[in-house]
Amino acid sequence: MAGSFNKVLLMGNLTRDPEVRHTAGNQAVANVGLAVNRRWKSADGENREETTFIDCEAWGRTAEMIGQYFKKGRPIFIEGRLKLDQWEDKNDGSKRSKLRVVIENFHFVDSKSDGDGGEGRPVGAGAGRRGAQQHADEPPPDDDIPF
Repeated sequence: MAGSFNKVLLMGNLTRDPEVRHTAGNQAVANVGLAVNRRWKSADGENREETTFIDCEAWGRTAEMIGQYFKKGRPIFIEGRLKLDQWEDKNDGSKRSKLRVVIENFHFVDSKSDGDGGEGRPVGAGAGRRGAQQHADEPPPDDDIPF
């Protein structure tokens, strides 16, 4: 097969508040944890569930918007790519690695319910390079903010 393809689509809940920091060049980077649940029925008819925890990072305006509009427990749909980080352990010199998802685009999945019955419906697009319904440099209009 010629070429390569690296695309990840995930929907889950944030396991912690986004941690936004800035590089020396003042570019925003956000680190988030995502919990993705899988449910199935076993051969004996028993309902089963497993949760996968995934570390993710976002850059630039995408990072800023995730930091501004998301908190622990909030559902999110992300589009991104896998990235393998490798380093040498400072304590024992062993080689370490970690697979993470670099978020290239995101979408709001729900709106905070305030009694209007709107919980659970898609409410807009996130910031990203491709597929965003609004320009990445603009925050969503007040009436599009899902909470």
